[in-house]
Amino acid sequence: MRIKLPDHVRWIIEKLENAGYEAFAVGGCVRDSLLGRNPSDWDITTSAKPMEMKAVFYRTVDTGLQHGTVTVLVDKTGYEVTTYRVDGEYEDARHPKEVTFTGSLEEDLKRRDFTINAMAYNEKTGLVDLYGGMKDIQLRIIRCVGNPTERFTEDALRIMRAIRFSAQLGYEIEPDTKAAITDLAQNLRYISEERIQAELQKLILSPNPQFLRTAYETGITREFLPEFDRCMETMQNTPHHCYTVGEHILKGMQLVEPDKILRFTMLLHDIAKPLAKTTDENGRDHFQGHAAMGEELARSIMRRLKMDNETIRKVSLLIRYHDERPEGNQKSVRRAVNKIGEELFPYYLQVQQADMLAQSTYKREAKQDRLNRVITAYQEIMDSRQCVSLKTLAVTGKDLIDYGMKPGKEIGAALQHLLDVVLENPALNRKEELLAMLPDMQIS
Repeated sequence: MRIKLPDHVRWIIEKLENAGYEAFAVGGCVRDSLLGRNPSDWDITTSAKPMEMKAVFYRTVDTGLQHGTVTVLVDKTGYEVTTYRVDGEYEDARHPKEVTFTGSLEEDLKRRDFTINAMAYNEKTGLVDLYGGMKDIQLRIIRCVGNPTERFTEDALRIMRAIRFSAQLGYEIEPDTKAAITDLAQNLRYISEERIQAELQKLILSPNPQFLRTAYETGITREFLPEFDRCMETMQNTPHHCYTVGEHILKGMQLVEPDKILRFTMLLHDIAKPLAKTTDENGRDHFQGHAAMGEELARSIMRRLKMDNETIRKVSLLIRYHDERPEGNQKSVRRAVNKIGEELFPYYLQVQQADMLAQSTYKREAKQDRLNRVITAYQEIMDSRQCVSLKTLAVTGKDLIDYGMKPGKEIGAALQHLLDVVLENPALNRKEELLAMLPDMQIS
């Protein structure tokens, strides 16, 4: 079995071999190549120790000498080259206390997480697959190298990585590996929120975001997203729904494109439903106020997961407005765009579509008809460049001051009043007409 190595990678391997050392491409780049994908990174492992690598190559960066890693610079690209190693005892469920360099590729591959990530390749030897990685690719399963309890005890982040690789590749998790995940899920509490969030993001941006269900079933989400567990356990006894809140969320994530804002919005859009749930005398469930409650709860969750402020802002706003249903005419849609924001409104339309399709078919035709009319009206508004915000209002604060108004809060109130006029009738968005309205305006 042959893999086409990039020229730079082949050159690094050959330089090390010519100097008397072994060298192989290793890990994810080998896996992705076997799957017909283009690896984003190429890692190289070698029998050469760090100082021996530095003697072979003219341009290097000391990336992590204590762990055996040197970055070799070829042209303007860096490639991490790491000495074969054996990890010592793990003390914090994440990092080994020490590493020992070894001359054995087998020992190096033995310490890796999953069989599909424990393969090496060079053009002289071909594929080195000592732990059945190729077979597991054919079987479409995620399996730990060796004893799964040992692998997950060494590094608890591997628990999240197992679910993430499963989602990215569409693979099942091998039963013993899955059982060990369930037994050791609580060890995720030793992993930083940033690491958890990075793996969660890769999972929900994968082709199979619904595999978050596996994280729930194995007790993983209980450690970092217990709010989702409550959603999975919350029934929706209403004709509009046919799933639990959690299953509705999983379905919704599948129905939007793999965009960070959209997927996190669908993950969290109904996160407060368990808190808002009431049941009337007929046994029908209601979730009044869940959008406003969800905005606050989602913001708290995203901050806890150390997400960036821009994502928090956009997702929170989309959750606040995800249940808004403007009528399918231009006037109603103009006001909705103004309220939700020009930047977020296209996201909002996708969220509405996915949210509806993840419900029951009750009144589906009427719901789709309204949304289609909203989409059509929005497109007409955009095509005719109608004003939907102060940004495109034909007058500015400076225009009002030049007209004779005194600087102060009245300027903002006047602009908002004029915007309301234009949202009602976009044809009035002309500077002369708007200024002519000022003498008759009553601004409090």
